[in-house]
Amino acid sequence: QVQLVESGGGSVPAGGSLRLSCIVSGFTDTYNCVGWFRQAPGKEREEVASIYTPSSRTFGPYDTMKGRFTISQDAAKNTVYLQMNALKAEDTAMYYCAATGRASCAEESFIYWGQGTQVTVSR
Repeated sequence: QVQLVESGGGSVPAGGSLRLSCIVSGFTDTYNCVGWFRQAPGKEREEVASIYTPSSRTFGPYDTMKGRFTISQDAAKNTVYLQMNALKAEDTAMYYCAATGRASCAEESFIYWGQGTQVTVSR
């Protein structure tokens, strides 16, 4: 059974940092892409970044997150991280970990989702 379990969210002041973790389990194939997405109230979900786990090739972070967020993995722990620095109030959102279970990191390929972890950044 595929499981994606996020942790690490919380409330921080603007300028602070958080590291989100996603423990990935249940995949039988080595080909996989794990990504972080976020959704703020009243806004569409957006992709933050993804990592192709066999090679650790990364995609993103995108837009305003570039230079502040970093995606990485610890393959031995089956864990993907999202390090978030210089957080802004507009980063406030529910952050979700997702996986494709295949050799693709295309956004439409993410079909396995975690429950999410809330990140709140105060001004």
